[in-house]
Amino acid sequence: MAQPTTSILCTDLGFEWPDGRSVLSGFHLAVGPGRTGLVGLNGAGKSTLLRLIAGELAPASGTVRISGELAYLPQDLTVVAGRRVDETLGIRARREALHAIESGDVDERHFTAVGDDWDVEERARATLDRLGLTGLDLDRTTGELSGGQAVLLHLAALLLRRPDVLLLDEPTNNLDAQARARLYDAVSGFPGVLLLVSHDRELLDRVDQIADLRDGEVTWYGGNFSAYQETLAAEQESAERTVRNAEADVKRQKRDLVEATQRLAKSAAYGKARSVRRNDPKALADKLQAKGEETAGRLRGMHTERLNEAKERLAAAEEAVRDDAEIRIDLPRTAVPAGRTVLMLEKLRLAHGGAVDLELRGPERVALIGRNGSGKTTLLRTVAGELAPAEGMITTPVPMRHLPQRLDLLDDGATVFRNVRAYAPAATDNEVRARLARFLFRGAKADQPAGTLSGGERFRATLAALLLADPPPQLLLLDEPTNNLDLASVRQLTQALAGYRGALIVASHDYPFLREIGITRWLEWDGGELHPVDPR
Repeated sequence: MAQPTTSILCTDLGFEWPDGRSVLSGFHLAVGPGRTGLVGLNGAGKSTLLRLIAGELAPASGTVRISGELAYLPQDLTVVAGRRVDETLGIRARREALHAIESGDVDERHFTAVGDDWDVEERARATLDRLGLTGLDLDRTTGELSGGQAVLLHLAALLLRRPDVLLLDEPTNNLDAQARARLYDAVSGFPGVLLLVSHDRELLDRVDQIADLRDGEVTWYGGNFSAYQETLAAEQESAERTVRNAEADVKRQKRDLVEATQRLAKSAAYGKARSVRRNDPKALADKLQAKGEETAGRLRGMHTERLNEAKERLAAAEEAVRDDAEIRIDLPRTAVPAGRTVLMLEKLRLAHGGAVDLELRGPERVALIGRNGSGKTTLLRTVAGELAPAEGMITTPVPMRHLPQRLDLLDDGATVFRNVRAYAPAATDNEVRARLARFLFRGAKADQPAGTLSGGERFRATLAALLLADPPPQLLLLDEPTNNLDLASVRQLTQALAGYRGALIVASHDYPFLREIGITRWLEWDGGELHPVDPR
């Protein structure tokens, strides 16, 4: 039987949150075979759409139809600490039945439980091996796994079900480089229909098409993310050229209207003076004046109409240009002289591992990489003074700030303005608002409670609070800063760091981002020791 051309069909879909915020209205989507990357700004509704397709949320209107079995890997996994690995994989009952049969128990219930899946353990171990979880004991509890291992384990559980349709929401968050490579292979080899949301450009380069969710509608682009960026750049260049031409046309029409108005005024004054010189009868003078005003009105109307048409063309052209606003900041007070020491670690020892010695000088930009669970977050928190070292010395001669993964530095009940104001108490209200505008919090946006911000907005507000703090930080520690950020937000973070002149230590698995922010030294944290590495 031929496969259906559409595997996911959303028709006239509508959804809003309990507080009345509308996410989708009259939304249509048809996803066919192959791998599709769903991209869009934070708050566009990507994760909400996946949850609607998965049946985790009920639409207010419209329908969702799926052809075949569906499996869904959410962004925020709930890991039950006491649950066994085989239970998470969904094979515990079949394993227990198999073991009972192998031990001689021929109860019919066991054969019913196994069904035709006699090789379930072999398939499970093969799937785990393929995802880099080789040797993982099926009887082990999931509470002992790292965050990255938990993601891969849940993906293995989905793949074991052999779904026809697979939904993935930011699957590479919290995965180290090796785990990401395993997931990339799994995505490339998935035979069914795949719809994934991600900010991981390397992962998106493994899809067949891009669905761009914007303003409640999807625009389709053939090819992978790199092809999408090239097409988008060409579209934007054309749109911006159209805007420039439309702006020039508006200026020209305004000039023509002014010049026509001036000519008409001169002509009316000349006609009136001539009528006075000729001593025309009042009736004739009034008739000539009325005729002149009628002609002038037609000409003014023509030029005004042309101006309005030019303005409409300009508005339409501007609509075609994406307003993914860019952060433009300059932070001279964060500058560090090239030879100045900003951090000294002397025989630093954490709870596990060897002693660490490290010196940072000037505006160095250090990438801290390593496997999941290796302790990168613990190291950053220790350097930031949030955790006490087992032994050794930490010296930070310059102001330092730490941006944690959890983004829990903001007071959710306070506005963005009040949060940033707390970090810069000496600044005036106008200074704080002017600085916030550079982080794209203008007007009412600055007075929005932090608890209502989207993920990307919350990140921007937290970054603004740290970078605008008094004293300004000359050493900044960032822990997985691109997790949960859309691609526009990652670009905005890159722009913000371009204006930062201090030293950076960034723990991240996002190699394209690390290269874009100008890393000068790469260090791998492995087993409690630091090693210089070449990322190539």
